[in-house]
Amino acid sequence: MAVIDLNDRIETANEWMHRGACKGLTHLFFPSAAERPQARERREAAARDVCSSCSVRTDCMEFARTQHEYGFWGGESEDERHAAGFRLIAPIGVRARSAG
Repeated sequence: MAVIDLNDRIETANEWMHRGACKGLTHLFFPSAAERPQARERREAAARDVCSSCSVRTDCMEFARTQHEYGFWGGESEDERHAAGFRLIAPIGVRARSAG
């Protein structure tokens, strides 16, 4: 019986990440602290341009949707994924503030 290494399986499943057009452009896909709305619009427009010609765009989009990722993935912003029915999950240690 062969032993399957879980780390090898995960790496194989995410092989597409190594072929992404976004490689080395992290600053376009994740906001800086206290990013202003106008800056976000410009950053996401630039990210969308990169995604538009990417050969792994669909894999990237599906990954972000199923893994509840933050940032801009597969041509979609967090807001667009949320509107499509894919909710973000707050990271461990982060809790919602109550209104009252």
